[in-house]
Amino acid sequence: MNNKDILELNMEKSVLSDLSKRLTEEFGKGFTEANLRNMRQFYLCFPNCYALRSELTWTHYRLLIRVQNEKARLWYMNEAAEQTWSSRQLDRQISVLYYERLLNSTDTVSVKVEAEQNLKQIEPQEFIHDPYVLEFLNLKDYPALRE
Repeated sequence: MNNKDILELNMEKSVLSDLSKRLTEEFGKGFTEANLRNMRQFYLCFPNCYALRSELTWTHYRLLIRVQNEKARLWYMNEAAEQTWSSRQLDRQISVLYYERLLNSTDTVSVKVEAEQNLKQIEPQEFIHDPYVLEFLNLKDYPALRE
């Protein structure tokens, strides 16, 4: 890195720091320097807001903005929405280069089957809810108070 690059990097960091402080003062939490970088990267990756998928969360999009290849990013976005992948499932598919493996494979069926089996391991399990004992409140036994 030369001196000019270092100067620009320091200037960008001070601008982000100042902007972060001002936005936090005016609007509250959520405007850290890291979040501002993510917001900027999100805008650069998805400039057309009408192309976004409402089924996906900010966590999904934070994973997607890390994908450098634009075609791969759009493919992962559409697959995640259509296959209802959780953010963990999307993270796994990106980390094992699922899109790239499908492109390079002559046997895409086996790649898809393997991916589906691995995703099932990540699916959320049913949780057993513990009952609450609220007898000390002297409440009647209303069905609405049960889970």
